[in-house]
Amino acid sequence: MSKNVRIALDAMGGDHGPSVVVAGAALALEQNPDTSFILVGDQTLIDPLLAAHPKLKAACRLVHTDVAVRMDDKPSQALRNGRWKSSMWLAIDAVKKGEADVAVSAGNTGALMAMAKFNLRMLPGIERPAIAAMWPTLKGRCIVLDLGASIGADAEQLVDMAVMGSAMSRVLFHLDRPTVGLLNIGVEEVKGLEAVREASRILREEPLPHIEYVGFIEGDDIGRGKADVVVTEGFAGNIALKTAEGTAHQFADYLKYAISQSIWSKLGYLLARPAFRMLREKMDPRKSNGGVFLGLNGVVIKSHGGTDPEGFAAAIDVGYEMVRDELLGKISVTIRRHAGEPEVARAVSGAAS
Repeated sequence: MSKNVRIALDAMGGDHGPSVVVAGAALALEQNPDTSFILVGDQTLIDPLLAAHPKLKAACRLVHTDVAVRMDDKPSQALRNGRWKSSMWLAIDAVKKGEADVAVSAGNTGALMAMAKFNLRMLPGIERPAIAAMWPTLKGRCIVLDLGASIGADAEQLVDMAVMGSAMSRVLFHLDRPTVGLLNIGVEEVKGLEAVREASRILREEPLPHIEYVGFIEGDDIGRGKADVVVTEGFAGNIALKTAEGTAHQFADYLKYAISQSIWSKLGYLLARPAFRMLREKMDPRKSNGGVFLGLNGVVIKSHGGTDPEGFAAAIDVGYEMVRDELLGKISVTIRRHAGEPEVARAVSGAAS
């Protein structure tokens, strides 16, 4: 890997396009000066924005295209109309060609996944990609996957996700042996779908040195921080994510309403303002922005489409960390260990000791 982390940005993706992407990149560059960017998008829109950020302009290369994937495009439409020429495709293609180490987009999730899978292909030993993201907990943060890359999963696919999620946890949280739990409708071994029970058996019995399997966990255990990595299939994962986000917004609305009801509640708010500020900081969705497409032969990060510059910068930072700490290599080594390759098994065992 080169000295700098090279990041390709889909400048046309998301609800706000270049205005958020350029400002977010400028913030990310302040955080990590050893970063260079490839900005892919309409030059007539990007150039005036870059003029306000001279440091970013000096650290980036602009690739012009006026073709953008729309947020309501179906994946098949995006591939048909945007392959080879859209800002989303060209950002991913920069990773494939070795011009960038990671691609970041706030664009259409289904289109981004389809293009990334089509262009980059899968890592050896991985059948399907998964979307993984950070989740706030009482103990800090955990990683949850799959958040909607695909629906359903068999036992081996769930184990693959456990392996990929543990590698991401080692990168982000600097843990040697992250705890991993399978999301289920109960903690008893007899509960749940057959695929989930079989995945649990494999995780208990397989000698995976970088995973500490803690068994089944339920939905309310995620926020308690019972596991560093929570594994589920995409249908349940996406519902869990949207439910948590909706509950957070509902709680915030309830709190605003309660505070505005009387002079005494407003006074109480003023007295407790430091505590409310801490609460807002903990629950700020921008801090957890940046879903990682795991399982691909390249690093792709999905930002929320409606985020602001600070949120987009957080997504860039996730990509930076994935590259700097060699996420793909860690996934590959653990997958080979799970597959039982003796040479890799000896290397991993030696490294662990």
